Amino acid sequence: MLVHFKGCMSVIEQSRDETRVISGWFKTTHWSVVLNAGGGDPALAGGALATLCQTYWYPLYTYVRGLGHGPEDAEDLTQEFFARLLEKQWLAQADANRGRFRSFLLTALRHFLANEWRRTQTVKRGGGHRLLSLDDTAEALYAQEPASDLTPEKLYERRWALRLFERALDRLEQDYQAAGRQDVYQALKEFLSAEAKDGEYAQVGERLGMSQGAVAAAVHRLRQRYRDLVRDEIAQTITDAAGLEDEMRSLLAALG
Repeated sequence: MLVHFKGCMSVIEQSRDETRVISGWFKTTHWSVVLNAGGGDPALAGGALATLCQTYWYPLYTYVRGLGHGPEDAEDLTQEFFARLLEKQWLAQADANRGRFRSFLLTALRHFLANEWRRTQTVKRGGGHRLLSLDDTAEALYAQEPASDLTPEKLYERRWALRLFERALDRLEQDYQAAGRQDVYQALKEFLSAEAKDGEYAQVGERLGMSQGAVAAAVHRLRQRYRDLVRDEIAQTITDAAGLEDEMRSLLAALG
């Protein structure tokens, strides 16, 4: 899977000069809604935070495991951290890292591990509200991680980047499914990570009943949509357009 995402990096980088941000759009992204909860709808902010947590819990789990905690403790720590985060008692600390949910989340987790977890040992584990039900999912995923000498911080950043690209790919496939074009997606998805060799477009076109030129145009649209979805996923975790390209570079570096 990592090879595929590395191949996609050139596709993403091609669009750096294509970013167009509608004025005010970032006010409605998930992280912006969460940070502005005081002046908006608390229920909406809570839903936005829950969505972000559901999406990005696994990078935090890999960080905790990377610190040397066993599977059961890592699951408890991750679940308890999100339970406390959803109480919103830590969101006021987000100011120093307002731009990126990724940075805020890791900073908050470090604070929790250093101070808050000691207090939770005096109460029954799992006694509070739980956003996540990890069951065996977390450790099953962690067991598939390739062996590496990455620090917990680097592993967190790598997993965050992979999760974001996975989300974009999932949404891309869903788009084609909804349009009744799953066969087109399956035939063209390999061209997200590699340029076509001589004759490949013609071969694909023969299977799909399309001309070579139509296949080339379809690949262009596929890549463009993928770029847009990646940017949308990133945008949901930052608060302004200025940070979009910086976050993209950081995520690509984490994979590199």
